[in-house]
Amino acid sequence: MAESGSTRRDPSAPEGSALDRRRFIRLAGGTALGAVLAGAGAGEDAAQAAPARPLPKATLPPLPPLPDQLSGGKVTPPAPSVRVPRADGTPAPAAVRAAIPESLPFAFHGIGYTAVDLPERMRPWRDRPTPWSGVTPDTTHTYLDRDGVIMYRPHRSAPGHNQPVTQIQFGLGCAAAYRTAEDPARRALYLRRAKAQAKRLIDTRVEARGAWYFPYPFDFTHGTHSGISYRAPWYSGMAQGEAISLFVQLSLLDGVAPEERALYRTAADGAFASLLRGDDGAPWVVNRDDAGYLWIQEYPVDAPGDSDRTYNGMIFAMFGLWDYARMTGNPLAARLYDGACTTVDHYFPTLRNRRWASYYCLTHRIPTPSYHQHHINLYRQLHWQTGSPRFAHMSDLLTDDHPSGFLPDGSPVVLAAGPHTLYRYDTDTDGDFVASKGDAELARRTVSLPRTTRATANRRRRIKGRGVAYRIDSGPYAGWWAGESHPRCYLLGEYLPAEYRPGRTLSFRAGGRVTCHRYGRDRGVTATRTVTFDKPSGAPFDRRSVVNGRPMCRISGGALKGYWVYAGDVVTDGR
Repeated sequence: MAESGSTRRDPSAPEGSALDRRRFIRLAGGTALGAVLAGAGAGEDAAQAAPARPLPKATLPPLPPLPDQLSGGKVTPPAPSVRVPRADGTPAPAAVRAAIPESLPFAFHGIGYTAVDLPERMRPWRDRPTPWSGVTPDTTHTYLDRDGVIMYRPHRSAPGHNQPVTQIQFGLGCAAAYRTAEDPARRALYLRRAKAQAKRLIDTRVEARGAWYFPYPFDFTHGTHSGISYRAPWYSGMAQGEAISLFVQLSLLDGVAPEERALYRTAADGAFASLLRGDDGAPWVVNRDDAGYLWIQEYPVDAPGDSDRTYNGMIFAMFGLWDYARMTGNPLAARLYDGACTTVDHYFPTLRNRRWASYYCLTHRIPTPSYHQHHINLYRQLHWQTGSPRFAHMSDLLTDDHPSGFLPDGSPVVLAAGPHTLYRYDTDTDGDFVASKGDAELARRTVSLPRTTRATANRRRRIKGRGVAYRIDSGPYAGWWAGESHPRCYLLGEYLPAEYRPGRTLSFRAGGRVTCHRYGRDRGVTATRTVTFDKPSGAPFDRRSVVNGRPMCRISGGALKGYWVYAGDVVTDGR
């Protein structure tokens, strides 16, 4: 496994450290994009003498708002004659445990995924703490009732309804905030809010088939997803799985009294039992498709083959299985978790929509940009929860297909000397995609830059039917888009970082020359190393980001530790 290579400063690279130290001037006549580099850079010796400091910490794009389960549909009160069944009294833990099925509802595919332990910050829902400003919501669709329970309303003048997913997610967010809040009064309110949501779920539970179900007490019809036309009460696998997470997580908090802890664990047992009841009775939220794969259905529909098979709802529900399997060691929970992971692994090619936003559900296959970032994050969390690089690879593909458009203010774009074609696209005022506009091209122009130039951008995203582009927001060409093309046009610095646990493996192909880079605090290249291997050679990597306009992997061990390599020059995890 002989390696040949060298380590050097690359004085010809336009992304070098000298770039950031140059003085910028504005050219007259609009021939350049805003600020233009002037003067020569520091020499090679000076660059090598500078201390080697890593790239500044990349800014993560903000998480998108949690999905609105009722978006795109119509909520109406049930008929006056409808009475939602409700369990009476305080549940008896022994009776609940005795009612839990002792076998799986049916056979399904599994390939051996396991729920591995994680650091606290990587566990389910820790990334979604309720902000203090949201602890008492009052919006068009949500408000708190007198018990501190969040309620859903179609509009402000409409009566409110219990909506299990909204209540569960609010409770989980308050639990996450409770863990990290420092002010005692705030911690107390967060915990009180989380407990209130759990109490409402327990009080309104429906006990059926030896399990607990959490009813939706209103009618709901979806406008575009055929088959979703519910009459109260109806049930959702997303709510059933997320409820498990809420009960498990509350039972583990330090501010919970012993009798509350016992109640929450009983509730988790009851909710878990619902995932062991198949579609041979009612109610049901779990079934097997014709190919033998397990589904937790966010929107169960009779006949079961008509169900949406919604990806995000399935994975959010799976987090409850992870929580339950880790807390209890229950072998049936472990089997269900394996089966559900196997399903989302197997059907990933049907979720993916190459070079655009992924599909919302398997049945209707509607590309939905608003859910794409959720899919990226959910697959990355499955990588953490299972330790499998397969889910990390899937998350990478989704990131490349349709990256988040978020950029911090003043994000610098470097344009090499020479001609560049700029575009105007039909978008919203922020430069984001609008389905009715379709990113239609409105105008184009070619400019010739006499020297390497830098401007700033406020968006980096894929243009529908085209490549990734930057929306310039400074200088005479503000509002124009420049296509990403390293080294001709690239975003300077690190963006869209992905953290892996455990680390992954990349392989250098035999015989190819690959150049690896180190980057400094000024985002420029501080050193390069070109390597060639006689046969395929592996290296660990712990991070993948867009660095200076290209997806790059950071090597975490061996002779190349700390160097970044272009993802297109290597194979990751055998792919």
